[in-house]
Amino acid sequence: MVLNAATSFRMGNLGMKTLFELNPALDTSAHRDRFTRTGRVQIRDVLTLESARELQMVLARGTPWGVAVGAGTAKPESFSAARTRTPEGQQALAQASRGAVEHSARGEYGFRFAHYPMLEAIREGWDPGGPHEVLLEHLNAPAFLDMVRAATGIEQLLKADGQATLFAPDHYLGRHNDSHVAEGWEVAYVLSLARDDWHPDWGGYLLFLDDEGDVIEGFRPRFNALNLFRVPQSHLVSYVPPFAPMGRLAVTGWLRSR
Repeated sequence: MVLNAATSFRMGNLGMKTLFELNPALDTSAHRDRFTRTGRVQIRDVLTLESARELQMVLARGTPWGVAVGAGTAKPESFSAARTRTPEGQQALAQASRGAVEHSARGEYGFRFAHYPMLEAIREGWDPGGPHEVLLEHLNAPAFLDMVRAATGIEQLLKADGQATLFAPDHYLGRHNDSHVAEGWEVAYVLSLARDDWHPDWGGYLLFLDDEGDVIEGFRPRFNALNLFRVPQSHLVSYVPPFAPMGRLAVTGWLRSR
């Protein structure tokens, strides 16, 4: 598939849509200065308004959500949407979730959130030519990679992976630092597509911590904002409480040098 600045696609009865188009008014110079100083930056209004709304719709209405669960140092588990609908899958998911809670209660690493692993979906042919596949191609196209290189000053960024994520009530991502240097991880990204009026009480914040566990910076879930931060760096996604009216939608992953 040849990608231009934007790609149109058709999803069900939603008509022809523009899935991914960068805001032509972006000025990366100020963002680069901040990233250089702190290793973190949030770029607001990163996509055109039309693209951001339509990508939000793909996540909210066109994504078959599975669940990602991690507990301690064990390999994280990914439960596809189809697997979560089977009795065996539900039992396994409940057991994995209990393990995550137990580890988190001891102050160890744990997480639970809904996701759609785009790389796995492409490798296994879940939805050939579908919007998630188109999205991942855009994240690896020159327009996006050049913008991120300019915003971070890291010229060796070569490619991006990605997953769609949904932090619904009772979901969280425990403190960790993404120390996969050997795999070429340089910068983590969160393309946030939360609702416009996300309230602080609903959680889902991307929080950065110092060595003593104090919060040194936090990004509220926003609509149409790209968070970039150098890894390794201690961070977490705060717990989404049961009373939150909906989930925190985003596309997340790592920009790599190899």
